Amino acid sequence: MSGKRARLSLIVQYAAAGDDLPARGLLRRWVLAALGPSKPSATITLRFVDEGEGRALNRRYRSRDNATNVLSFVYDDEPGMCGGDIVLCAPVLRREAAAQGKPLVAHCAHLVVHGTLHLQGADHEEPAEAARMEARESAILARLGFSDPYARSSSATDRRRSAAR
Repeated sequence: MSGKRARLSLIVQYAAAGDDLPARGLLRRWVLAALGPSKPSATITLRFVDEGEGRALNRRYRSRDNATNVLSFVYDDEPGMCGGDIVLCAPVLRREAAAQGKPLVAHCAHLVVHGTLHLQGADHEEPAEAARMEARESAILARLGFSDPYARSSSATDRRRSAAR
């Protein structure tokens, strides 16, 4: 798709309370940045949920009985398209951002990028995959003006492992 701009159909759903969540325009910018140089066309739904919905989804799809920060659901219905849902649990994001001493907007940007990379097939199950994915996330976030989410703490590996697919 050289020279073409990505076609992005982005639906944003705010099913969690709070006026501190990023606006649609920022979310769109972050998703486009994460789509990368090939700029695939994409159909993505970003949904901010409360703790109850986050826990129910994580229990149903990952057999883990707790809310997690981000869940990505890939839809492979159309070849050459990036499609799926990214679910962000607002209360978990707020707690993690506070614990990591970073602004909520920076943590949201990181997990939107993380989820978008998952929709494109990136993973972090194996150490080499994790290193590649973390490097991509850090580079994308740097271009967006955010600090490296893995550089500030020695618990980067723990944070990566807690990030859901």
